[in-house]
Amino acid sequence: MGFDRLIEKIAEKQNPTVAGLDPKLEFIPDFIKKKAFAAQESPFKAAADSLLAFNKALIDALCDIVPAVKPQAAYYEMYGYEGMRALAETIAYAKQKNLFVITDAKRNDIGPTMEAYAAAHLGVTDINGEPYEAFGGDALTVNGYLGSDGITPLLKVCKERDKGIFVLVKTSNPSSSELQNLELAKGRTVYRQMGEMCESWGKDSPGGYGYSAVGAVVGATYPAELAELREELPHTFFLVPGYGAQGGGAKDILPAFDSDGLGGIVNSSRAIMCAYQKENCREEDFAFAARREAIRMRDEIMAEIGEIKLP
Repeated sequence: MGFDRLIEKIAEKQNPTVAGLDPKLEFIPDFIKKKAFAAQESPFKAAADSLLAFNKALIDALCDIVPAVKPQAAYYEMYGYEGMRALAETIAYAKQKNLFVITDAKRNDIGPTMEAYAAAHLGVTDINGEPYEAFGGDALTVNGYLGSDGITPLLKVCKERDKGIFVLVKTSNPSSSELQNLELAKGRTVYRQMGEMCESWGKDSPGGYGYSAVGAVVGATYPAELAELREELPHTFFLVPGYGAQGGGAKDILPAFDSDGLGGIVNSSRAIMCAYQKENCREEDFAFAARREAIRMRDEIMAEIGEIKLP
């Protein structure tokens, strides 16, 4: 229940990191793109095939290092239905490699529409009385700013299918303070209120390691707020963006974790995907460069938090 499966993978690999799969065509080595575009007339299909080949190679190189991957839906949607095919096949391939998949789609709606999003990304779709998985992710990022109407439809699916959600609480982008830091009554901030709502929403889906199925997105770029929220939200698992390219470092993410080294998973996307460009190595070695960066990131973070122990 909750994020137990993810937590167990983190402890097994002693690595609280997730590799973001947010591929742009300019991130993909030319030899992959040339092969795909030579084989396909449709530019959308060729682009999607390029994304999928790139992702599969990264997954092969990383699957024994990281416990999870996080594809960002927008980078696939921009290539139309072929891009969404690449997203679905990326998720399926990652799960074949025993990785936990966080679909980063930040969905937000109410009622039947949110039920449809829940079915698409976490549950099953009924077709002529038979259930089928559309995308089959293990967790989904969601925007909770429509209130409980946008969250409740997800909770039933999470409980029935052992899935999780990450609600936007204190995001890593520079302008997040324009709304999220606004003060409500008695000095309570909007992000603090949203965090407390996550704790409340998760009460009916407790996990075996103390964390519910309702997690929170809290950015590494705001370590003070990260520490505040960790103290106030003891049952809420954190997805921590903003490490690396956005400026967050290993010491910044330390407050996300409890005394057992649990409580959060730290995302890195561009630094891993584009490590071969930074290293200026042969493009054919892009997956090995990604592996080296993932190991470097793991070691840097583990040096701060220490051994991860299951209670």
